[in-house]
Amino acid sequence: MPIELPSTALLTDHYELTMVAAALRSGAAGARCVFEVFTRHLPIRRRYGVVAGTGRLLDAIERFRFGPDELDDLQAHRVIDPGTVEWLAGYRFAGDVDGHAEGEVFFPDTPVLTVTGTFAECVLLETLVLSVLNHDSAVASAAARMVGAAGARPVIEMGSRRTHELAAVAAARAAHLAGFASTSNLEAGRRYGVPTAGTAAHAFVLAHPSEREAFEAQVACLGAGTTLLVDTFDVAAGVRTAVSVAGSGLGAVRIDSGDLAALAFEVRAELDALGAFLTRIVVTGDLDEYAIATLSGAPVDSYGVGTSLVTGSGAPTAGFIYKIVERDGVPVEKTSVGKETRGGRKSPARRYEGGTATADVIRVGSGIADRGGRAGNERMLHVPLMRAGERTGDWSLAEAREHCRASLAELPREAMKLSAGAPALPTLFEG
Repeated sequence: MPIELPSTALLTDHYELTMVAAALRSGAAGARCVFEVFTRHLPIRRRYGVVAGTGRLLDAIERFRFGPDELDDLQAHRVIDPGTVEWLAGYRFAGDVDGHAEGEVFFPDTPVLTVTGTFAECVLLETLVLSVLNHDSAVASAAARMVGAAGARPVIEMGSRRTHELAAVAAARAAHLAGFASTSNLEAGRRYGVPTAGTAAHAFVLAHPSEREAFEAQVACLGAGTTLLVDTFDVAAGVRTAVSVAGSGLGAVRIDSGDLAALAFEVRAELDALGAFLTRIVVTGDLDEYAIATLSGAPVDSYGVGTSLVTGSGAPTAGFIYKIVERDGVPVEKTSVGKETRGGRKSPARRYEGGTATADVIRVGSGIADRGGRAGNERMLHVPLMRAGERTGDWSLAEAREHCRASLAELPREAMKLSAGAPALPTLFEG
């Protein structure tokens, strides 16, 4: 179901509007410009990143309008002059947007998004673009590593209580895009169709006179296929009580504390001794990709991840920046020490050998290929996302999820290592 959301015009920084006001006076506002989004480096220990948030960003750009409420607020706080207020009243982004398909892996210095239009209309989008892509891509990048560590075992996103309430919805979407099976967040289920899951917390057990009575109430309501939390008191006793109440057809038990690997072996042995051979074991409790990897040899059937996921597992931003690289057809570049930028519009491609990606190749001034376009042993990475302010397509979250899976599968095997290392693909500039 589509969700009606308000204007996104004030989800920006004060200086975006003062730049527009000054540019309107100088005449620079109408200059035809190209802006690019890229990162200079990946977070420490990361070998790739995953682009996420593109769909949310396009929605937000479409709602970037200055209505009476927004304009009244700007005038009341004297943010801009009357002439700029008049210009903003008619603002609607009418430029072009090209970029990586959502779910694509990315590497340093490769532009993941290109915004073309007048200086004024493009610079207004800077903060919005970066806030969406930096957050969602950070979560998706962490999620992809967790999914890789989990192998064939499903991972559940359950970090809503560890972040801002709206960030939680975006995080659940990004995690699902990167391979998480489901989320605990109901709004993500309603808004984006992410499968939701959840049963009970320790509070539910403690709200009853005994663990048995809590389990009986849960099974009576949700059926024997439910997941019972067995570590409120003694884990072994909890497992026995759970099977006694639900029978050998109990769906799953969850362990949320203690030595998860050792407990998983003990719980599996207990379940098998009780004839509950098909009862699954779910583990939760401050997991990240490293903890998941250490559990690979344990009899665990699925994982639940919260805090580490929604905070990017130590890298809460993807490090994207938004830089002007061309003005009226002329390349422009920044020469600040440590913050240099290369001038000119760029077209990125991914090079392959035997079906495995070997490098990202960046060319200045090349055209944009259609989605999935190939030339020889290269795949063009940018696809058209908006033309003259209108979306060129409406790719679903399911499509982005599949694109992420396929993009990761193309990387060399060492890309999946969790140890520190160089980016899995080098970025080569040609021409």
